[in-house]
Amino acid sequence: METIIGIDLGTTNSEVAVIQDGQPRVIPDENDRMILPSFFGLSEDGQILVGEAAKNQYALYPERTIKSIKRKMGTDELVKIGDNQYTPQEVSAIILRALKQRAEKYLGHEVKKAVITVPAFFSDAQRQATRDAGEIAGLEVVRIINEPTSASLAYETKHHQEEKILVYDLGGGTFDVSVVSIHAGLVEVLSSHGNNHLGGDDFDEKLYLYIFDYLKNEFSKEEIEKLNDDQRFHARLLRAAEKAKQELSDRPYASIEEEYLTERDGKPYHLSLEISRHLYEEMIHPLIEETLEAIHTALQGANLNPSQINQFLLVGGATRTPYISNLIQERLNITPRQELEPDLCVAMGAAIQAGMIAGEKVASVLVDVTPYTFGPSVLGELNGMPYPDVFIPVIKKNTPIPVSKSEVFYTMYDFQKAVEVKVYQGEDPDALKNILIGSFMVEGLSRVPANNEIIFQLDLDLDGILRISATEKRTGLKKNIVIENAMSQFKEEEKEKAKDRIDQLFGPSSPTFSTGEEQAPTKEVRERIVQGKALVEKAEKILPVIPEEDKEEVINLIEGIQDNIQKSDLGALTMEIEELSEILFYLEA
Repeated sequence: METIIGIDLGTTNSEVAVIQDGQPRVIPDENDRMILPSFFGLSEDGQILVGEAAKNQYALYPERTIKSIKRKMGTDELVKIGDNQYTPQEVSAIILRALKQRAEKYLGHEVKKAVITVPAFFSDAQRQATRDAGEIAGLEVVRIINEPTSASLAYETKHHQEEKILVYDLGGGTFDVSVVSIHAGLVEVLSSHGNNHLGGDDFDEKLYLYIFDYLKNEFSKEEIEKLNDDQRFHARLLRAAEKAKQELSDRPYASIEEEYLTERDGKPYHLSLEISRHLYEEMIHPLIEETLEAIHTALQGANLNPSQINQFLLVGGATRTPYISNLIQERLNITPRQELEPDLCVAMGAAIQAGMIAGEKVASVLVDVTPYTFGPSVLGELNGMPYPDVFIPVIKKNTPIPVSKSEVFYTMYDFQKAVEVKVYQGEDPDALKNILIGSFMVEGLSRVPANNEIIFQLDLDLDGILRISATEKRTGLKKNIVIENAMSQFKEEEKEKAKDRIDQLFGPSSPTFSTGEEQAPTKEVRERIVQGKALVEKAEKILPVIPEEDKEEVINLIEGIQDNIQKSDLGALTMEIEELSEILFYLEA
């Protein structure tokens, strides 16, 4: 069977993926990096640079480097490096050739065919330019598919009923929002709206302008005018802005540091500046508002309202900005899904499409996520009234793990000496209705007025170990605790009651394994059994409130999981777990 690869040719980053063992796998480079920056350049001696090497050169020699070529696709505009001129198709072909070679090195054989993704909003000219780039790179482009379609394939459920999916795709340089219908394996884009010149690059630009305004106060007008003519100076500022943007996705503050940015009075000038997430969100708010308007336009085009949407998918690296998901949830009352890596899911979907064309059997994507929301309680408002135990989500349910998140909180009164940190697991806005999993005191705070900043941080790893810390920002005073098995915080008596309930339904759970000879179950089988048991327990707890039209299907899946635990049928058990997980997700939503 001939291998067909899937490629996400992005404005800022690109990826290549392939189907292996029924699963889409994004192919890494020799340094285990999945992402190839969409940069092309020429070194001082004329050697071609692609990806990370070209991106690193951009900060020093922007005149010899090209980025964001996707924004020029479909135009006759030429880009110049030194004495050479290139069409957008040629530059894209160089990036595609690098991805092709990466895949060939990983697979150990030549690759001739590919599925390539484009924004749903791309014109015919832009699509043809993408196809031409693939052919120039030595690839037969067997299909061009829309990025929202590709993302939908990566997230596709096993449900047989038709589903309406809203895909919000905000990449480095392009944005589109699409309403997609999935039914019996058929994926159809019902409507789409967007902007081919809006993305994470524009977020970088906002931060860049903020840094530049700061420097205007540091330097004289003559010095600024001189710096304005220095391409390297601007490239390094943009690099610093991008780093700050990425840091603000998970932290309330970011440090903008750039060593030896320039010289001043014959001495090196080192940039050191701090920016808050709150200020950053104010900067990008107009851009996010534009994307929210596009959501309404796309819904109108499909003749749907938000309540008719079954899933809301966040795609593209720029969607890591928490402000986006928070605003969507606030305005549309929809909880977006983001279990898959937003940078990678389009390439994974392209690989799934490629595998289907090649005749391969493709399974759903598996990903480790936290089944619960974690966060502290604070003094705030609940139902319009002051309340001392308002739950603030920091790590949200269905977040891929491992994960590290932090938020800033404030002391309540002047000269407050200590704060008590209580951490809960659950989904209710009233913290007291959730499960308290840990608490500690941070004492010896500075004698300062109210609103002393306390940085609260949560780190959750694959083993379910939750590390909690609270740090006074001004002094670095820190206290932390570690919670073992944070994703299964049941008291022993609750475990026993749950076990008794399951035993009453299915009999004692003591599976035996046989493969022709007696042997212990593999680690993968053991993990699936634990996962299956936990899922059955969860389903059994909510069984009384499940609608009648879904109850029979849930009961059948519970019985199927139990049977497959007994049989140690890993494949069937995995499929049943996936399907029951999906059903419970929608029922809870």
